[in-house]
Amino acid sequence: MPREYKTIEEVAGPLMLVRNVSGVTYNELGEIELANGEKRRCKVLEVDGSNALVQLFDSATGINPATSKVRFSGRVMELGVSPDMLSRVFDGLGRPIDNGPEILPEKRMDINGLPMNPAARNYPQEFIQTGVSAIDGLNTLVRGQKLPIFSASGLPHAQLAAQIARQAKVRGTDEPFAVVFAALGITYEEADFFIQSFRETGAIDRTVLFINLANDPAVERIATPRMALTAAEYLAFEQNMHVLVIMTDITNYADALREVSAARKEVPSRRGYPGYMYTDLATLYERAGRQHGKSGSITMIPILTMPEDDKTHPIPDLTGYITEGQIILSRELYRKNIAPPIDVLPSLSRLKDKGIGEGKTRADHADTMNQLFSAYARGKDAKELMVILGEAALTEIDKKYAKFADEFERQYVSQGYSVNRDIEETLDIGWKLLRILPRAELKRIKDVYLDKYYEE
Repeated sequence: MPREYKTIEEVAGPLMLVRNVSGVTYNELGEIELANGEKRRCKVLEVDGSNALVQLFDSATGINPATSKVRFSGRVMELGVSPDMLSRVFDGLGRPIDNGPEILPEKRMDINGLPMNPAARNYPQEFIQTGVSAIDGLNTLVRGQKLPIFSASGLPHAQLAAQIARQAKVRGTDEPFAVVFAALGITYEEADFFIQSFRETGAIDRTVLFINLANDPAVERIATPRMALTAAEYLAFEQNMHVLVIMTDITNYADALREVSAARKEVPSRRGYPGYMYTDLATLYERAGRQHGKSGSITMIPILTMPEDDKTHPIPDLTGYITEGQIILSRELYRKNIAPPIDVLPSLSRLKDKGIGEGKTRADHADTMNQLFSAYARGKDAKELMVILGEAALTEIDKKYAKFADEFERQYVSQGYSVNRDIEETLDIGWKLLRILPRAELKRIKDVYLDKYYEE
């Protein structure tokens, strides 16, 4: 039963204090009605005795505390879910924005979700093919994993995100695969790029898009990833689909969190972000995974731009603690026209060894991956030496490693944003590059694989 109050005490920015309320609960939704009949939505942020602090989803302009009233709904924020969500585009609060009909929900789910019991989790182990060599071959994504992409301002993470969303699939199974794409605080141009990119390739048919624009309210940006994850949980655990959740850009989300925290006059922590940012990010990331007894799964790729290219900044730093590795984009490779500019040496997928090998990718995968890493690292060292001492200082073998490093970036890492390589092609390119080096140098690969692939 909605309760109505005319006891608005004050309005400060996006916040409003309502006195003498009863039975109002944290996170409850409300509606403000202005004297002219206009309605604006709000959410309870804090309850202190009979006082409720509410946050507006829209602007506070024109609200007169004396003549406006607040009505509390008794409900928390929910998303109406249905299999019809696939191929649709929603705003940050789950309303359709693609000129299509309203969704007729099968059920309504609380967007805050429930934490997954660690004992009910299944270990991530099946390989997900993204079609991107630097990820599939060297930092393999596994079903149920959280693998963030650390980018920087001006780098093409949007193109990489769209490419993974279009190409990703679980191999060797006909189980349904879906993508939930959440865009947080992006511009109209970026939103249009994602929608058109999915429509042109037909990937939109298996995708649910949630788009929160930069000019939408900060509080809506905090709700958007939760909306997306609620849709993902429904598709994964009730419709038994493999769901890949891509969220870009977590930095915009964290900045919205900081904005709301500052409005609430909370004590700031590092760089002005709230002290609970670690917990808040964990409540998002930890909704990914696999559950015992359920065939569906949620795999997550959060994308964030590191402020000032600094991976010790609180956002990438805390994300790295919660997730299982990171893919790092490099400005240096971007300047060399390597696309996507994935820096494979500092990148890491902590679960890659669980998703590769016989029956998953190919038996030689682990050995060739280790050898490629090792040879590329030595080749980069040789190139640095060449810059300092000149080419004459390099031995013949060093020159081969330097050549390997160049060819590795040009042929293996760089593939463009429209090329979809299966894992066999990626492994074959790796072998082709390893033939630049003498067989005696390939100490990390078993002879049985060298006999089979090196001489071909």
